[in-house]
Amino acid sequence: MNKNSLILISGYNKYIAYKTNLLFNYEPKKKLNIAMARAMLEYTKTILNKVSFDNTLFCKEVQKAVDRLLPYEIEEIKIYILSLVQQNPDLNQCLIYLKP
Repeated sequence: MNKNSLILISGYNKYIAYKTNLLFNYEPKKKLNIAMARAMLEYTKTILNKVSFDNTLFCKEVQKAVDRLLPYEIEEIKIYILSLVQQNPDLNQCLIYLKP
């Protein structure tokens, strides 16, 4: 396992979440884990909105978001960031942290 791996053990259920993909060994818990991931995405959007007044803070939070979110969530956050950039063009410099 590398440093980007996370192992959660809860009773007899073992979940392994890698940064690039998410594996579920126990199907009934899948909805719970997806809801938790969705909550992280919404939390990230809130933080990005709150720090959009400062370019430096915004860039740091974009970097954190790319490191912490799952690949499909990164695609969603890209759309959200582009909408914030349209409102505040100064944030355009932070787009370099989003891989094409």
